[in-house]
Amino acid sequence: MQERRRSSVVVSLPGLDVSPGDLFVSNGVADILNKSAYSDTKKSKWPFSRRNTQTKGKTRSVADIDKCLAGIQIQEWRDTDFQTYKDMSLEDFLRGHSELGAAENPKAYRKQEAIWELFTSECVYFLDQLMVLKEVFLTTLTDLQMRECLQDIDSWRLFANLNELCLVSFGFLTSLLHVIKEMWTNPDSYSTQSLLELLKKAFGDSICHCLQKYCLNYSTAILYLDSLKLREDFGSFVKWCERNEQCRRLQLKDLLVVPLQRFTRYPLLLKNIGKKSCSETEENTIQTIVDLVDRAIYDLDGKVKWLDNYQKVKQLKEALVWLPVWERDKRAHVPENLKHLLKAVTLENLVSHRSLLHDGKLVLIENAKMHEVYLLLFDEFLLITKIKRSKKRSGVVESSPLRSAAGQELELLLQESCSFIVLDQPISLDRLQLKNIDQLNATASGLPNSFIIMHQNRYQQCIGVFILQAQTESVKKAWVSEIEDATNSLLKQDCQQPRVKNSFLESSQI
Repeated sequence: MQERRRSSVVVSLPGLDVSPGDLFVSNGVADILNKSAYSDTKKSKWPFSRRNTQTKGKTRSVADIDKCLAGIQIQEWRDTDFQTYKDMSLEDFLRGHSELGAAENPKAYRKQEAIWELFTSECVYFLDQLMVLKEVFLTTLTDLQMRECLQDIDSWRLFANLNELCLVSFGFLTSLLHVIKEMWTNPDSYSTQSLLELLKKAFGDSICHCLQKYCLNYSTAILYLDSLKLREDFGSFVKWCERNEQCRRLQLKDLLVVPLQRFTRYPLLLKNIGKKSCSETEENTIQTIVDLVDRAIYDLDGKVKWLDNYQKVKQLKEALVWLPVWERDKRAHVPENLKHLLKAVTLENLVSHRSLLHDGKLVLIENAKMHEVYLLLFDEFLLITKIKRSKKRSGVVESSPLRSAAGQELELLLQESCSFIVLDQPISLDRLQLKNIDQLNATASGLPNSFIIMHQNRYQQCIGVFILQAQTESVKKAWVSEIEDATNSLLKQDCQQPRVKNSFLESSQI
């Protein structure tokens, strides 16, 4: 009872019961984290206590923000045992704790070193990265918003569940240090079992789950951050934070990516412990935990790709322009007084539930002229479009590191509010034939890096020919490969399960 009385707050995490006062002095990191957890679910009792009614409705200037920043002090969070241990070697730690004994067996000592590496690297992650993000950036932004500055900034879009990440990491560190001391005080099978149970609970119940939640928001956070960089008031806030000595010359974008990097490093740290285990049973148990984390990362990769495709297709749906038949085909002359009889068939929903496999700029050779086009390869059809740039330019925007070069190109075009005018009807992949233009014919025709797309109807008649030229031979090969793979995948899928629900597409391909 006396030991628990040192802290009036217990942080409850799945599989982890943490008493912050057991390791931290008052007003330390535990108090900061508990205040954050409370503020996430509770509103201030005095919502008007810091509001100045004279500035209501006014936009704060950069000078006002700088003045507010001058009065903000970053709360200290490093007065902890973790700060002492994070740069300490295992040998130094044991030397400072005479009650703890190092394993006499060299293999057991190497296992202790691997566990210590997991612990110290988590200390660095928690103190030098997560808490810097939280206290220097998130808390400062919250303080500014309470003073009626940057109130339109959505802190969740930038930092997601950062408070939860801090709580989970803090709880894991506290429990891990307790188990480490227990293992070295009583080096028996029971203490080893305590370590294995802790790792299974921590990674199975909390760490992987909250990291997945953060990582799913990461690409959105980077895009949001890029859009805010054009604002002078937000830029002033970010520069003030990045100048803080706790950042150690790291920028906000460098810190935001850290949880993703940490997620991918956990399997390596756990594998290292497993390799140095003293028994096969222990090694197998560690491997199941590694598999659990790997599976969580694999699931996240699928979710990120799905979410990225969903957001991209959602934007594309609004950006695609479907021309009426009399504009798309000059031979289809319809008198003005009869056009109202032709119902406008909208194809906006055509892309809603599709996967965008590949996209990029190519050159279309038509009537001895070259036209820049943008191709969009979906899982069932190909669209050839012409880019119509908006008069309003959004400025230079940095691309997301999660996307490929082609994906970044489309991302920038969408951010610039460009439209994509569909030049012809969608080309179903089961009605598409590729023809490669070899080197001899390419030289003779003056069309290097080119290939032909033939659009056939259900009777194998060619109803459209498109000669496309890529910037380089490698880009051409990439396009040919992507189209062939998508076509083969669709035909294989059709053999297993015919596309009855999509049969309405047939009418446009007869």
